[in-house]
Amino acid sequence: MKSGFIIPGGSTTEIVAFASEAERAGWDGVFYYDDIYIDGKSEMSAAWPIMAAMAVTTKRVSIGSFLTAVGRRRPWELARESVTVDWLSGGRLILPTGLGWAGDGAYTKAGMPAERKTRAEMLDEGLEILDGLWSGRAFRYAGKHNQLKTMKFVPGPVQRPRIPIWVVGAWGRPKSMGRALKYDGLIPVIMKKDGSHKDATPSDIREIHD
Repeated sequence: MKSGFIIPGGSTTEIVAFASEAERAGWDGVFYYDDIYIDGKSEMSAAWPIMAAMAVTTKRVSIGSFLTAVGRRRPWELARESVTVDWLSGGRLILPTGLGWAGDGAYTKAGMPAERKTRAEMLDEGLEILDGLWSGRAFRYAGKHNQLKTMKFVPGPVQRPRIPIWVVGAWGRPKSMGRALKYDGLIPVIMKKDGSHKDATPSDIREIHD
C-alpha cells in the first residue's frame, strides 16, 4: 500500500517546502489543490507552477494536483504543461482528474460552463486530446467543444504509455464509472440518491473493487 498527502495550504514557499518534508517523512505521493478562486480563502497558489517547483526539489515522491478539472483548461496547453512537469520530475507526475467543483470561481465568477453534463463532455474530450498529444504521433481532433488541427507534440512524457490518469468515478453512476475504467486509477465518490456525497466505507470500497 502507498500513501499520499494533500497539502492543505500555506504560502507558495511553504507548500513547496511541505513537499520535501513529506518525502523525508516517507509519504509516497504529495498533492496540491488545483482551484482558481474560493470565497473566503484569501491565499492560494497555482497548482502547476507549484508542481514544477516540487518536481525539482524532491527526488522520490510522486506529485500531482488534486484534482485538475480538465474541462476548464485548454487541453493542448495542459498537455504541454504536464509533459514538462513529468520531465522535470523524472517521470513522477500523476494526473488526478474530474469534472471539477462547480463552486470554484472559474465557474461562479468567470463564466465557465457549470452544468454537469457540459463539464462531463468537456472532461471526456480533454482526456482524449491529452492521450492523443502525449502519444508523440500526429494527432487531430474534432469534438463538440474542442477542435484541433493536426499537431505532433515532442517530447512525449517520460512515463509510457502515458502519464497516469486517475479519474473520479461516482459509484452508482455507470457513465462516470465507465470513464474511470478507461484510464489508470479511480478516485471513488459515493453518491446518495439525492445526488450528494458520503464518505466511503471499507465495504463500499470492496464493492467498487469487485
